[in-house]
Amino acid sequence: MKLLRHIPFLKAVLLHSLTAFGGPQGHYGMMMKTFVNGRKDITEEELIDFVSFCNMLPGASSTQTLTLIGYKRGGIPLALLTLLVWITPACTIMGGLSFVLDYYDDRSINTQIFHFVQPMAIGFIAFSAFKVFKIAITNTITRIILASTIIITFSLFKSPWVFPAIIVLAGIVTNFSSKRIPQKGVRPKQIKWGNMLIFLAIFGIAGYLSETATQNNWKNHKSFNVFESSYRFGSLVFGGGDVLMPMMYEQYVVRPTTPHVLETKRDVLSMDKTDFLTGSGMVRAIPGPVFSIGAFTGGMVLRSDNTFATQLLGCILGSVGIFMPSVLLVLFFFPVWHNLKKYAVIYRSLEGINAAVVGLMAGATLFLIKDIISINPNQSIAMVFANIAVIMLTFLTLQFSKLPAPFIVLACLIAGWII
Repeated sequence: MKLLRHIPFLKAVLLHSLTAFGGPQGHYGMMMKTFVNGRKDITEEELIDFVSFCNMLPGASSTQTLTLIGYKRGGIPLALLTLLVWITPACTIMGGLSFVLDYYDDRSINTQIFHFVQPMAIGFIAFSAFKVFKIAITNTITRIILASTIIITFSLFKSPWVFPAIIVLAGIVTNFSSKRIPQKGVRPKQIKWGNMLIFLAIFGIAGYLSETATQNNWKNHKSFNVFESSYRFGSLVFGGGDVLMPMMYEQYVVRPTTPHVLETKRDVLSMDKTDFLTGSGMVRAIPGPVFSIGAFTGGMVLRSDNTFATQLLGCILGSVGIFMPSVLLVLFFFPVWHNLKKYAVIYRSLEGINAAVVGLMAGATLFLIKDIISINPNQSIAMVFANIAVIMLTFLTLQFSKLPAPFIVLACLIAGWII
């Protein structure tokens, strides 16, 4: 019965999942508008803390952040429901695409309606950076961290290690002064690290069963392979979709054609190159987490069995496998992180970490703006000015009005359809 009082929150999560375009950086801005400024589920400081923590972990960072919002409101049960509501729409769309792809004669999907989604997402990122700037940037060292982070992020935006590396380094820098935040008060209780064994156990068991099933040619052995591959991606990927896509491409498209696999005639998971590129393009055009491509790849690699049930199982295993590590890591380690913050060394680190988060947002804004303001054969100068106008209007609307984020998304979709 306690969960019934959280129904309005879950409705807000569902609406967010249907309108959250633009990848993790865009999602953070929408969370700021919906769950901080709108519903007051968390404070700006808490959102910064969640974003900082999740960017130090592998997996789907925006999914982990939203899961923590649910965890803060109603513990693990609400966190799991939040995750389910968040990923279901995107995973359903991507899983469904694996079934209907054969019916397309022309696989180049027309995404013109989504043209203004990226400029809109940049407006959301700029808004969230502006909102947290006054909280996180308060002295000389945080200003230096901010400037350095912007430059590094802009230069190395697509590097998989840039986000966690910057956050860790920023935390180290602000630890050189023990005078500003000295150790005081009651020391926290001893940390129990046993929960980490659950994550590692699943990783090991999934790998063992996948290899054993393949070597012994178990019936439906590919189902074990799908879960293991998806779980491995969700466990090891830093940097979001830009890193996930190449890893999946190597696993499902390149690896099956390597000499070793061909010589040994090993029955590995495989996909057609065109199918994969279609899915990777589609997942960026729909709302929700980019990691929902796991539903698509899981269905596609099991489609060769020509049974609806097997392909559906692939979609489910791909979805569960790719998101499970994110949930295990964030729910098991956030209490540890929360306890560690009571130590002065960690508490001092937060000053630098929060400044780095602002720098990451600002650097991402500049990097993404660079791409959409370039004039090329596919984009006229008029469209460049239109993109800039969308960025500015999105930012100003978020800053000076109470219009909910979904209505801003709808307006941009209508504008893309008209133009």
